[in-house]
Amino acid sequence: MTQAKQFVLIGHPVGHSISPAIHRAAYGALGLSHAYDAVDCATDEDVRRQVERLRSGEIAGANVTVPHKLLALSLADRVDESARVVQAANVLLRDAQGLVVAHNTDALALADELGTPASDRAGLVIGNGGAALAAVMACRYAGLKEVGLTARRFTSDSPSAQWPMAKELSAMGVTLLPWPNQATRAQQAFTQWAARAAVVIQATSSGMKGADSGDAVAQLIPWNHLAQGALLYDLVYNPAITPFLRSAAEHQLRWKNGLGMLVGQAARAFSLWLGVEAPIQIMREAAEKALQPRGAA
Repeated sequence: MTQAKQFVLIGHPVGHSISPAIHRAAYGALGLSHAYDAVDCATDEDVRRQVERLRSGEIAGANVTVPHKLLALSLADRVDESARVVQAANVLLRDAQGLVVAHNTDALALADELGTPASDRAGLVIGNGGAALAAVMACRYAGLKEVGLTARRFTSDSPSAQWPMAKELSAMGVTLLPWPNQATRAQQAFTQWAARAAVVIQATSSGMKGADSGDAVAQLIPWNHLAQGALLYDLVYNPAITPFLRSAAEHQLRWKNGLGMLVGQAARAFSLWLGVEAPIQIMREAAEKALQPRGAA
């Protein structure tokens, strides 16, 4: 019998996460006795404590979710190319030498979800955290040569070089756009970029269960200027339909929530940790079941 291993999810908050259900279902399907638990890490020190558990061999691997993907990258002993290009880590593993290695499975999982958008158009990302960095690379992997990005803290009254993550995003070839508030120029720049977009990705926690309602982000989008073939993708998966996605549907645009990306990144993490193919359909079914209201059939 395979020795039981312990895996964890590092983030804050994590009470809403369905990752434990996804991974436990995969272990059960393959007859493995491994454990997977969500660990709420409210402080940087909490994250460091979990990374040390991994480095010591007490745990065998970790997923990392908001807001710790950048910190996780900095704490790794070695950085895989997948995490280097995204500049954020959502998977940590312990190699044969006992070193903590950072990976990123978010970007490739999201690229699978985006399909093959028209390469002569652009990508547009909302947000500037670790998930947004993965979204930028997903656009690149999907063949989009130009990516624009805006974030709430990209204010028109401060130089763009001072915007959070500006240096890292600019190094990735991203066009930084001021937050499209009441400033006329900021709104015009955002609208012009949106009109060129084959993909618009909502990469913040806005609309997520336990976060803000998501209405403000939905109201930012110049819906009537978007191309009819555009895909609107929200990384939020709980609830299944956010105000952003509801507005996309009302304007008869294609849309997807983040469940496919969540399952895809989990399957890649599973294979990195265990060296076997993940039972992705079972993982998807477990995710859907975990999101059903209590008592639902």
